[in-house]
Amino acid sequence: MPELIVHKFGGSCLRDKGDIDRIGQLVSSFTAKSVIVVSALWGVTDRLMRAANDPHYAGRLVEDLRRQHLRFSPGIEDSMHYDKFTKILNGISNDLVNLSTEPSNPAARNRILAAGERLSALVVAHRLQHFGLDAHPVGAEDIGLRLKGRTAAKIVDLENSKLTLSRDNIIGIPILTGWFGEGDDGEIAILTRGGSDHSASAFANLLKADRVILWKDVDGILALNPRWGIASPTVDYLGYGEAIELSVHGASILHPFTVEPLIESGIPLEIRNVFAAVGTNATTLIGPDILSSTSKIKAIGCKTGVAIITTPKPLKNEFFQIIEEEGITVWSLNSTPSGSRLIISAHDLEIVEQELEDAKIESRTAIVSMVGNGIDTTIVELLNLKTEVISESEHGLRLILDTEDLTGSLAKLARCNGLISQ
Repeated sequence: MPELIVHKFGGSCLRDKGDIDRIGQLVSSFTAKSVIVVSALWGVTDRLMRAANDPHYAGRLVEDLRRQHLRFSPGIEDSMHYDKFTKILNGISNDLVNLSTEPSNPAARNRILAAGERLSALVVAHRLQHFGLDAHPVGAEDIGLRLKGRTAAKIVDLENSKLTLSRDNIIGIPILTGWFGEGDDGEIAILTRGGSDHSASAFANLLKADRVILWKDVDGILALNPRWGIASPTVDYLGYGEAIELSVHGASILHPFTVEPLIESGIPLEIRNVFAAVGTNATTLIGPDILSSTSKIKAIGCKTGVAIITTPKPLKNEFFQIIEEEGITVWSLNSTPSGSRLIISAHDLEIVEQELEDAKIESRTAIVSMVGNGIDTTIVELLNLKTEVISESEHGLRLILDTEDLTGSLAKLARCNGLISQ
């Protein structure tokens, strides 16, 4: 069978109509069968969110969206897609009216948000047909993609999706919508922001793809997040576990749930720069974990704001129920009959604070994850930084860092591990 590649293009790759032409060039350069997953055009989701949150001030949004998408794909008004294009825009208008009278209508809100991906799939498919590509727009929930949850969901429900996925509409080069699907209640459910990357990896799992390519406007995953202003090299290879560890510690280029659907089948994930020369190799490759006896730090992740919670007695079941329902990450937990100590992000503290009777709460600057294997903890100790190691695994070392100079401290950690020059 020919190779099957899932290509994912996010909003940063869809800023003007020339970008769709670029997508056509890139996809055509592969001899493999292609599946394309798209996000909404650049800026559209933000505008839809603002309108859904305050529909009284939506104004000329629908007409603006019509003009924007027509600019991306001229001639769509004379194509077979125009009836559906108009139907989606009319649906936005109707749901904005519904929200103006019933603000707590989650189904209407989600239909508005999903419209951005629907419109994008239509204009991308129409434009790619001009390249002679057999492109067809397909809504994720229209082919049976199921999400775990109602209204808002964290992940795709792979097991149920395998039972409900209809392949009848997956013909030619399908242009699939990312970010949403059918929730547990049969209504549209939305993933968290950036979740269309997770959609792409889920489709790869369901369609038994050979690889996934995430097309970005950057050169792969850097050893340190650019937000810290520390120049660092691109990481050429990450194991699945390493990629997950880095994604939950501030690697914004990679959604935390992107990798998980790929692990069981060993599907590799490539990150490529959409503006690089056609035929350029992937800048970062993610695949099976390769353990080594040698110590090597590949990247450093960092999440600011840490709360250390110490209680004189075990935590109640209600507390852990809130943790699960809210999707709060617990970085470390030590619970005994005589008390508990756990570490969470500071911004999650307000959600659980009412369940913390007689708790002592301390603040720290950040949680840092040094991603790699065979890490020598004595290196950290020699840096004279205020740190506390809270966990160690084959994928990396997590520590709490308390400092008034976070950027300088991260630079020290990167320097001593050879990620940046002296």
